[in-house]
Amino acid sequence: MGFWDFASRGATLLYCACSVLAAPQKRGAWKNLQTTQHGGVAFELGNQTYLANIEYPKAIIAGNYSAIANKQNSPVPSTVIFAGDDVVTGDYLQRVIASYLEADDVFSEDFLEAVYIASNSTGGNPKLDASALAYLSSLAPKHVFLDPSFGGSHSQAPSNSPITYIASPNNLTAGPYAASISETSIAFSTVYRLYRDSYRDFLYGTYDSNDGTDSFYPLSIHQSRFWDPMIPVPSRIYSWGDTRPLAGARVAIKDLYDMKGLVTSGGSQAWASITNPANVTAPSVQRIVDLGGVLVGKYKLAQFASGADPWEWQDEHYPFNPRGDGWLTCSASSSGGGCSVAAYDWLDFAIGSDTGSSMRRPAAVSGTYGNRPSQGMMSLEGVMPLGAATDTAGVFSRDVKDWVRFAKNWYIPELCQDSSITGLSPLVVPDSYGFPKRILYLTDYLPLKNPAAEDILQAFIRNMTTVFGMTVEDFNLTAVVGNTTDEVPKYGALNNATQILDTITQYQEVGKPLLEAWSALYDGRFPPIDPARRPYWKNYNESVNSDALYNESLTTKRAAVDWFESNILYSTPESCSESIMLWDIGTGGLPSYREASLNNNPNTTAFLAVTPPGAGINGASLCPIYGCVDMTIPIGQVPYTSNVTFVEEMVPVTVSVIAKRGCDFMLWNMWEKLADEGLLKTIKTGRTAF
Repeated sequence: MGFWDFASRGATLLYCACSVLAAPQKRGAWKNLQTTQHGGVAFELGNQTYLANIEYPKAIIAGNYSAIANKQNSPVPSTVIFAGDDVVTGDYLQRVIASYLEADDVFSEDFLEAVYIASNSTGGNPKLDASALAYLSSLAPKHVFLDPSFGGSHSQAPSNSPITYIASPNNLTAGPYAASISETSIAFSTVYRLYRDSYRDFLYGTYDSNDGTDSFYPLSIHQSRFWDPMIPVPSRIYSWGDTRPLAGARVAIKDLYDMKGLVTSGGSQAWASITNPANVTAPSVQRIVDLGGVLVGKYKLAQFASGADPWEWQDEHYPFNPRGDGWLTCSASSSGGGCSVAAYDWLDFAIGSDTGSSMRRPAAVSGTYGNRPSQGMMSLEGVMPLGAATDTAGVFSRDVKDWVRFAKNWYIPELCQDSSITGLSPLVVPDSYGFPKRILYLTDYLPLKNPAAEDILQAFIRNMTTVFGMTVEDFNLTAVVGNTTDEVPKYGALNNATQILDTITQYQEVGKPLLEAWSALYDGRFPPIDPARRPYWKNYNESVNSDALYNESLTTKRAAVDWFESNILYSTPESCSESIMLWDIGTGGLPSYREASLNNNPNTTAFLAVTPPGAGINGASLCPIYGCVDMTIPIGQVPYTSNVTFVEEMVPVTVSVIAKRGCDFMLWNMWEKLADEGLLKTIKTGRTAF
């Protein structure tokens, strides 16, 4: 006899006041699929697949539970509700569960097999009224767990009721769980919905070990039919009571960043094979965790953060871009980040890096918001380097306001790089609303190649001038640099200096250790690495690439930055950056394909790293040289005839915006204002960005 049978005998009056309720729906049964290497359990519930961290539960509540212990040792799908009202009604419970179903992609009615109601009421004597009992009756859970503070409500409940009083642990939050019931304890384990990475943008999924060491576990589960990694995504309900600014935000991490317990591969199987798991999480990533973010996976990158074209990838299968025909490039190093944010509603942000273009170009081809911050804006401790003095850390997002909120909480003075690393003056980043007075339209890089895309850019410029009262000036930066005195470094010297900074740093910290370890392990052999790095490291000359040459290159860069900030983009009493520059790091509104031969057709743009005729340098190198902030902003889309689907598809149109070093927050304030005016949009996932 179940608990609900007692109603007809001892609580008839409670039910008389309630309306007739529908019969309970049949719930999906728990079906074990596999146990992971770290003790997690993958299971099926209804038509969805989940993971439960059984090895390290969220909360364990000791007691005598022999009467309800699960003899089959299978966890019970459970729902935890924290009730704030002194009197909990059926309507209240119904609203709570409806809110779970509406706002969370992990929770389902299948988790109502057990219901745990705890109280956070300030009254001290909470009660379940008749309608609450009736509503629970309609759900017909196998178990009902109650906070002991509800005890006075059920003094007449018979001993055979399924109500079990259990303590309310401090670390348990509302949401769906897997409850393991033994004779001496009930353990509530965090559950994750397993999403197919159908675009194969990730290397693998990750989740918090919860073992007390602040480490992470990899999830080595694939959807066998489609070869897709499965990415574990926790319930958003877990974070509803969390006031931290990034609480519950799901974040993908580029596999250059250390996460404790995981091997940082840099996109290289050879490097992964000689490297131990990280024993500490990179400070930049730990900051996200401290702000409440959830790290759901490591995504694919060009090997060692190189600028390799899609057809040069060997160790990894190149990630897919959801835009257009699904066969477009994701660009280079942070490719998996931009494309995953463009692909999946269940992902909120992705963290990447930008040395030469690796945040901005993936953002451009995926039609997402992305940034190369001012040089020195974020610590890169615990991050595999490409060029210590030119590396930066950025974030992809689909929504302007989310992007601004993330950035303003992530980039803090305590995490700025030291000047000894950047070779530049100490970075100051005011949260400025002193907006620029001029737009410099860089004629050496514009107009966009596709006239339809240029029309969208011109409309965007008109909107900016209206909102901010700005003027527009044609400006040829190449000519200005070429006409300077001999004391100002020219593009040739600057290109050479940044290449030296990149080459020396990565070889010393990555290339040389890998070559030496591989040679010792495999009879003098050179490691299997992709062609983007192979010739550099094979022919590296340590006597030429000296510390003295590195320091000389830092001095050259510093001179260029000082000149740029005095003569081109400078601060005034009214504006953090008196002007902003507009240019294009993307495709100019043309398709660029992941397959080399498809780019030989008319109206495509095969290579993104091309210096336009008349320009003295590739535009992507401007901020790596001058230390400035460069953001990629999606502003529209244009049609193209696909060489893959042979129908009309859409490709994103973006604009690149440069401001003086340190004026990042000023730009984010501008974008937020444009969003308020309805002029910047939240980007969609899938084939089309708008």
